[in-house]
Amino acid sequence: MWADIQLGKYEVTVLSAYAACLVLIAALIVFTLVKGRRVRRELDEVEARQGRNRRET
Repeated sequence: MWADIQLGKYEVTVLSAYAACLVLIAALIVFTLVKGRRVRRELDEVEARQGRNRRET
């Protein structure tokens, strides 16, 4: 299937655009996962502090 595609003189442009898109999508996924873990950890810390404060009062 892929062997039948003829891009001609636009081959480098098209393939580099595909590569750039894949890199950007991968970067967005990694960024989202890292930020999600950080936010979850911060939320756990806040919830732990609130739980201690409620028990102390």
